[in-house]
Amino acid sequence: MRNIKLIPALLIFLLCFTKEHIIAQTDRESFTIYLIRHSEKDLLFENQLDPPLTKCGTERSEYLSAFFEDINIKNVYSTKYSRTVETATPTVLSKEVRVEYYDPNNLKLFSEQLLNSKQNSLVVGHSNTTPILAGLLIGKDMNAFDENIYNRVYKIIVSQNIKKLFVFETDFDCN
Repeated sequence: MRNIKLIPALLIFLLCFTKEHIIAQTDRESFTIYLIRHSEKDLLFENQLDPPLTKCGTERSEYLSAFFEDINIKNVYSTKYSRTVETATPTVLSKEVRVEYYDPNNLKLFSEQLLNSKQNSLVVGHSNTTPILAGLLIGKDMNAFDENIYNRVYKIIVSQNIKKLFVFETDFDCN
């Protein structure tokens, strides 16, 4: 009975807010950019400039797709290398988007494009580009990381031009 009396009070409270108040509270420009390195590449493949993923790399890519399953990703970006495209493919298929390619030699321009798009995005890169791009997105210098690291995820939240970087490691392990 007490809950029934609270419903009219709640309705009166909500009616006190105009349309402008409600819009002001929900119309915030915020989005998240996720940056990952490609999964494990085949170091024995004859073309070392563009090797495919290993079996473990393919499994990690599937894991990453599941990791991003409940995240509203609108765009997936990759370099044109086999290992980055193969890493992005499971997420691209699950999100029903297409891979958009970027030039890893022009990260400054790409960082500006990502920020101007204002959309939740996933970027698949390399050990020598992923942290550099993260740094450009938040306005700080960052260096490449060790080539043995595959489980790092950079999460950059942009809200009202405030940029916050979170770096964490996934728990996927091929062993």
